Amino acid sequence: MDTRDLLPVVVDASAADPVPGLHAALTGAGPALLPVPADAHGEAMAAQLMSSCGGVVPADTAVVVPTSGSTGEPKGVRIGAAALEYSATATHAALGGPGQWLLAMSPARIAGLTVLVRARAAGVAPVALNSLGGFRADAFADALAAMDPAVRRYTALVPTQLIRLLDAGVALGGLDAILLGGGPIPVGLPERAAAAGVRVVRTYGMTETCGGCVYDGLPLRGVRMMIGVGGLIRITGPLLARGYLSADPQSGFNGAWFTSSDLGHIDGAGVLHVHGRADDVVISGGVNVAAQAVEAVLAGDPAVTEAVVVGRADPEWGQRVVAVLTVTGQGPDTTALRAAVTARLGAPHAPREFVVLDTLPRLPSGKVDRAALRTLVRGAES
Repeated sequence: MDTRDLLPVVVDASAADPVPGLHAALTGAGPALLPVPADAHGEAMAAQLMSSCGGVVPADTAVVVPTSGSTGEPKGVRIGAAALEYSATATHAALGGPGQWLLAMSPARIAGLTVLVRARAAGVAPVALNSLGGFRADAFADALAAMDPAVRRYTALVPTQLIRLLDAGVALGGLDAILLGGGPIPVGLPERAAAAGVRVVRTYGMTETCGGCVYDGLPLRGVRMMIGVGGLIRITGPLLARGYLSADPQSGFNGAWFTSSDLGHIDGAGVLHVHGRADDVVISGGVNVAAQAVEAVLAGDPAVTEAVVVGRADPEWGQRVVAVLTVTGQGPDTTALRAAVTARLGAPHAPREFVVLDTLPRLPSGKVDRAALRTLVRGAES
């Protein structure tokens, strides 16, 4: 088997060259890249992944991107140049044409890396957000003002970022589209953005599919999706990754299809509806409660800043639905929250208990540490 060297690179989203060597990696003129953040976690992750492969990868690998990881143990996803370039072309086709991109997320993650690949495909230099001190609405506004109004303008955000920008009154109408993904989208957020003159495109995908590959429920050109055994979403198409650094017979890469860990259904119009991760389902009174669906309703309340739903043992219901929240001010009316969930999803989905925290525990990837929350909630049983 032909191989090529794998080179860890520290990324800097605000640098002139956020991922050094990316062009050479995509053209085959240089080693494959392992982009990592400039912190202790990034250093440890690079050492772990390099050790797992001996510093070499199959020749069809251009980059290795760690999954965001819900367990704290990210896998290195091997992605080829053709898949990344196809993803960029298909994205531009779906959005109405190439344009300039604003980089608002770390290129050590697939959402940020694909922004750079799209910029390269468009032939228009991206504008990078000054990330000093974390994501700031004023820094985003400055970056937006630096974009070229003569071309189409795009960015990719997670829901929390968009909420902060709307709360700060940042004028986003100059953007031709915002790709929104990376987590549950609060009920009412796309409508709020639309009222502010913003075109939001809801995306679904994962590192293994070069990021978002389903836009507003419909697959990008050349992408196919289906619902597999147990209700799991399956994806295939030219933007599929090559596999993981370490072979895993239990991985989602089986044949030409990738089987995700997400539950969903496809309606009669061919639109995908994502219910959440299979391991986040709470079974209460014999009803499968999708945590993500409940979280989206809860997060639609203006007094809720973040919402995570977990299960807790219950002698009557098997599990009770518990909502862990961070809030603003005096917090929300929990009776009204229960009523909102009941009206939208049905009574079995309504939280029977609410826990308010100052902050939520997080994994090094930045995602909420659900395992830690489950342990916290179980500890409250005694």
